[in-house]
Amino acid sequence: MNRWKIPDWLEKEVKDRDKNCVYCRIEFGSSKETRKLLATWEHIVNDARIVNRENIARCCFSCNSSKGTKKLFDWLEFDYCKKREITKDTVAEVVRRALASQPMSNKMLQG
Repeated sequence: MNRWKIPDWLEKEVKDRDKNCVYCRIEFGSSKETRKLLATWEHIVNDARIVNRENIARCCFSCNSSKGTKKLFDWLEFDYCKKREITKDTVAEVVRRALASQPMSNKMLQG
């Protein structure tokens, strides 16, 4: 288990699945490259208690920093996403599934 309490089996599965940022789709670089290309751990729904393949993903440092603790629907409306053309249609499948699973009342409240 890593320091984010992600079990080894899930860490391997997510690393195999997410070769690019699940938001901006940039390919991850090595630790010798710029920090913004580094893969970081992401809770798609900001709840550290949800540690499963539907909520744990890898995203770039820039997207993770921008999203922070914002709700996914809210963050997709921020200038950061608009400038980078990150939308509900361009994100990785795991993120699209998370968006689709949100209750309609949450979607309506969030924009």
